Amino acid sequence: MIFKNGVKMDWLSSDKILLGKEKINVPGSIRDHICNDLYHEKYFNEILCLERKRAERSGKPFLLMLLNIKKLCNEVEYTGIIKRIANTLKYAARETDIKGWYDYDSMLGIIFTEVNGIDKNFLKNKMYDNLCKILQIDTVDKIKISLHIYPDQTKQNSDCSSDLIFYPDFTKKKLSKKTTHVIKRTMDVIGGLFGITIFLPFFIMVPICIKLTSKGPVFFRQKRIGQFGKKFVFFKFRSMYSNSNPNIHKEYIHQFICENKHYDGTGDNQGVKPVYKIKDDPRITPIGRFLRKTSLDELPQFFNVLKGEMSLVGPRPPIPYEIDNYDIWHKRRITEIKPGITGLWQVEGRSSTSFDEMVRIDLQYLREWSIWLDIKILLKTPRVVLTCKGAY
Repeated sequence: MIFKNGVKMDWLSSDKILLGKEKINVPGSIRDHICNDLYHEKYFNEILCLERKRAERSGKPFLLMLLNIKKLCNEVEYTGIIKRIANTLKYAARETDIKGWYDYDSMLGIIFTEVNGIDKNFLKNKMYDNLCKILQIDTVDKIKISLHIYPDQTKQNSDCSSDLIFYPDFTKKKLSKKTTHVIKRTMDVIGGLFGITIFLPFFIMVPICIKLTSKGPVFFRQKRIGQFGKKFVFFKFRSMYSNSNPNIHKEYIHQFICENKHYDGTGDNQGVKPVYKIKDDPRITPIGRFLRKTSLDELPQFFNVLKGEMSLVGPRPPIPYEIDNYDIWHKRRITEIKPGITGLWQVEGRSSTSFDEMVRIDLQYLREWSIWLDIKILLKTPRVVLTCKGAY
C-alpha cells in the first residue's frame, strides 16, 4: 500500500494512481509483480529529485542504493524473483527510507535519508546477505548493487563532476527535448561560423594591437569547467600582461562568493554595488582594458562553440578555483546545460549583481530554457555590448 497526502492507494487493484494532480497509467505487468511499499518509477524519481534539492540547501547527505536486475529478465521465474526481492527491501532498510523503481524492470532503488556516519559496506553486505536468504547464489550474482552518496563529502570541492544517477529529471527532460537540443546545437554551429566570419577583421586587427602593446601570446588559454564538471581549454584574446599573478583574482573570488561582500577589489566596499569582475585590475594592459570593455576579448570563444564545449547561450564557465568556493546548490548552474558566450545573466545583470543573484538568474534560465528564450537573449546581447553595461 502507498499513502499520498493521507490517501491510501493500492497498486495491485488500480489501473491509475494519483500523483499530485497528475494521473499515471499503471501497466498490467506492474500489478503482476509489485509488492507493498514499492513506488512507481515516476514517483520514486520525483522523490529522489526532491531529496537532491534538499541536500543542496541543507548540506546533509543521503544515500541511494541501486539494484541492477537487467540480467534477471530472462529468468523463467522472473515475476516471482522480483516479488521476493521487493519484499526483501523493507528488511534491509528503515520504514522511513523510500523504496521503488528507479528504472522500471531494470533497476530498483532505496533512498536512505539522514546517513551521517553510515557504513556503506555494511549496508551493501546486509542487502547481499538478505538476497542470499531468498534466492540462489547464481541468481544473486546477476544482481549488481551500487551505492551513491549525495553530496559526496569525499570529493574535492574543485571536483564538480556530477553523478547523473541523481539527475533522472534532467536525463528524461533531455530525451523529451531531443529535437530542441538538436536545433540548439545547429544554431550554435551556424552562429559560430557566422560570428567568426562577420568579426574576421577583428581576428586580424586585435592580434596586431596585442603584439604591438605588450609581450606574450595573442591568445589566452585557461582551464574552465563545462557541463557536468568536464574541464576544457577556454580561449580569449589576451587582455593581461603575461605571467600575471592569479592570486589577486583568487582572493577577490573568495571575498565575492564566500564572504558575500560587495567587494570590488579596491579595499573600500562601502556603498559599492557588487561586481563580478575586479575594477581597475593592475594586471590588465591598456589595449586589454578596451577589449574587455567592448567584449572583443571574447571572440575566440566561437571556436569553443564549434568544438561543442560551449554554446552561444548559457551560464558563464567558471574557473576551477572558483568552484572551490561554491555551495552545493551553486553547482547546478554548470550541470544541466553547456556554458555559453552570452546568457540571461549577461543581458540582465552582467557584472553588477551579487554572486547568489547571478546563480539564481542562471537557474532561472535552466528552468525556462527554450529556443525562443535563446533567440531573445542573442537579440539583447548587442545592445548590452555596445553600451558596455557592467563591463570592466
